[in-house]
Amino acid sequence: MERIDRQITYLKEFMTEERFQVLRRAIDLRTDYMTVCLENIFHPQNASAVIRSCEAFGIQHVHAVEVLTRFKPNVNIVRGTDKWVDIHRYRSANAFVELIDALRSQGYRIVATSPQIEDTTPEAFDVTRGKFALFFGTEHAGISEQVLQRADEFIKIPMYGMVESLNISVCAAILLYMLSQRVHTEVENWQLSEAARKEYLFRWMMESVKDSKRILERFDPADPRAILSE
Repeated sequence: MERIDRQITYLKEFMTEERFQVLRRAIDLRTDYMTVCLENIFHPQNASAVIRSCEAFGIQHVHAVEVLTRFKPNVNIVRGTDKWVDIHRYRSANAFVELIDALRSQGYRIVATSPQIEDTTPEAFDVTRGKFALFFGTEHAGISEQVLQRADEFIKIPMYGMVESLNISVCAAILLYMLSQRVHTEVENWQLSEAARKEYLFRWMMESVKDSKRILERFDPADPRAILSE
């Protein structure tokens, strides 16, 4: 048995079966097929709402560009959901290039959430063409020129009233819901890899079990369920 399997087996004894199954179910529905990128989000309320939406719809990775302002979710709004989502921060002067190059190297399409001549709607967007990264701009200025110039595709939410744009948190919630549903039904192998699922299950169990680090330190290596030394 692998080391991480032994860790999971042992920690499971310190939580209820119901809690363990909640973690397993959430991880089985997690994806890195789509990811979210946020540009200089000024308002903690918006940052928090987007994180909650990402967690709710199974998005594991969030990338935050912090060239102009720090990405600071409000703890009273995010309510701990940031523990279950990986937030990657980019603060250098070349943050946009650094982020886009990193995503492209991992096979992601760069998709700007901005109306353009060649844009598409959430219903028409081709989720089967490969992994994609959704970029959301600032609350006031929208998508930056750096992203617009480097984007592979554009997506918009059609509106029929007098309003010309939506709040970023509302826009993110709509797109993440619609696209995650389509990814689940139209894309094969959208889930995290088996190795990644084990890693996250262990990490989340460590978050869920009180004094988990001390518990593992007290574990008897002579036990047949023991964590093997490396």
